Amino acid sequence: MTRIPEKERNIIEQAIYLPMVITILNRDLKIIDESPLKLKKPYMELVEEALKMAQKDLMEVRKYLRRENIKVSELKRDLDFTMYCFLYRGYEEHHNYFNPRLRNRVEELLAFYLVKRLMEDAKK
Repeated sequence: MTRIPEKERNIIEQAIYLPMVITILNRDLKIIDESPLKLKKPYMELVEEALKMAQKDLMEVRKYLRRENIKVSELKRDLDFTMYCFLYRGYEEHHNYFNPRLRNRVEELLAFYLVKRLMEDAKK
């Protein structure tokens, strides 16, 4: 059983997912730049803006974790699972994440930063 409240666990998980999102966006920027597309600029701007938002969100998550003295670290990884260690208010917890679940959640976040975030901004 976990001692970490759901709100904090969601923030901790953002500390896991957002670096993956940022890595993918950086890789995509490089691929777009090296691609034979005639008009790269609109694609680059879209990915760069998503990257800025993800970096800003990660910065906020890291500030929160530092302020609350919460630490997250990857312990081990195999083909199916990745284990993380969460240090939360003096307690140490190990959590296994199914790698396809990690990939799916990162994919959802990519969709949010690339498309859904823009749609939310347009509604405002």
